[in-house]
Amino acid sequence: MKHKDTEINFSDITPEIKDLSKTCLNNCYIEKDLYAIHNVNRGLRDVNGVGVLTGLTEISDVCGSEIVDGKKVSVEGYLRYRGIPIESLVDGFLEDNRFGFEEVTYLLLAGKQPNKKELEAFTSQIAKYRSLPPSFVRDIIMKAPSIDVMNTMARSVLTLYSYDENPDDISIQNVLRQCMHLISIFPMIAVYGYQSSIHYHQGESLYIHPPKPELSTAENILHMLRPDSKYTTLEARILDLALVLHAEHGGGNNSSFTMHVVSSSGTDTYSAVGAALASLKGPKHGGANVKVVNMFEEIKANVKDWEDDEEVSSYLNKILDKKAFDKQGLIYGVGHGIYSTSDPRALIFKYFVERLSEEKGLTDEFKLYERVERLAPDIIKGKFKTYKDICANIDFYSGFVYKMLGIPKELFTPLFAIARISGWSAHRLEELINAGKIIRPAYMNVQPKTEYIPLDKRK
Repeated sequence: MKHKDTEINFSDITPEIKDLSKTCLNNCYIEKDLYAIHNVNRGLRDVNGVGVLTGLTEISDVCGSEIVDGKKVSVEGYLRYRGIPIESLVDGFLEDNRFGFEEVTYLLLAGKQPNKKELEAFTSQIAKYRSLPPSFVRDIIMKAPSIDVMNTMARSVLTLYSYDENPDDISIQNVLRQCMHLISIFPMIAVYGYQSSIHYHQGESLYIHPPKPELSTAENILHMLRPDSKYTTLEARILDLALVLHAEHGGGNNSSFTMHVVSSSGTDTYSAVGAALASLKGPKHGGANVKVVNMFEEIKANVKDWEDDEEVSSYLNKILDKKAFDKQGLIYGVGHGIYSTSDPRALIFKYFVERLSEEKGLTDEFKLYERVERLAPDIIKGKFKTYKDICANIDFYSGFVYKMLGIPKELFTPLFAIARISGWSAHRLEELINAGKIIRPAYMNVQPKTEYIPLDKRK
């Protein structure tokens, strides 16, 4: 046993750290005007907020505007997976009454739509891969469980490197094997990580349901998550749709770009996926749907008449004025970096969200979401004097869906990762297949030259 004096408190911010942080703040700040002076696109976005072109991809196409007569004009947003409109893919799944996530995953990885035989073989392989190494759940996931499931997922992925007999082989065949295994087990790592966390930190009962090979990814998530493993057909279909709509969104989003950057160095699959998970964990990327749900809890608690446009608008104005909710001045789930007139994912999702709200007896809450979706764009445009079109994005409804499905907030971002691992895998394969130079953008140094000062003469 360690003596008390030798124990380290990793959360302790000492006076020395406080002083050093002040020094960092004083000496590391870069004047924002310098970005404009030197024509540097901060965040790889131009002055209009459009992403700077850094690569080519065939995986997906994301668009919300067109150039007409030399001017950028907003258009109905579209999303295409391997050139196919997302609406057509979803319609195909619905017409045939089948789950779509596995088929979309094949499409993204292989670059073509599978025929019936190929899809059956692929789905069967995914099912076979749904297993973790012996004692992995006990020794890795349950030991020192994190309060954030995304960290548990990242740690688990990095640890799987040690269980792989050929972890550093970046041949396409081997990387495809690794990616398919990760796609298969992400739901297990996320759900088991959550259950271990609430058992350890909140003292709740721990139960581990192994996945069933005959179930789809969406069905297995609900089966493993719920104590009784029961779910309705509509619940499973809507969760599958959520996975389909979140599976991919171009190479320019932060986590997919991270996958390209890290993969270009020639590193292993587990390190690259760990980096993408770290990116997605950031609240500016993967956590917006949690913010939307929390925001609506505040709205419901403070707006007496949910059907009164004036009262709802008044509270939305308070949010924008930084007088309500988290005081950040943002109506979460409204607005998008690419889409302006419409987010095709949100349009598709909304119809099924309404159906689920009817099944759950939450139509009044759905109508409140609809009302905010209708009112918020004009309020934002009026407040900030902008003429740019503004629309609800997929995060606006996804958190509400997960809430209706009884999925805890701790799993909202991990669910994003469960879907997006398909897109990440496709981007990793694309980067390796078209391997060129390591991705290395330039940074301009703006630190003035200075002279070395001997230690005994420094202040």
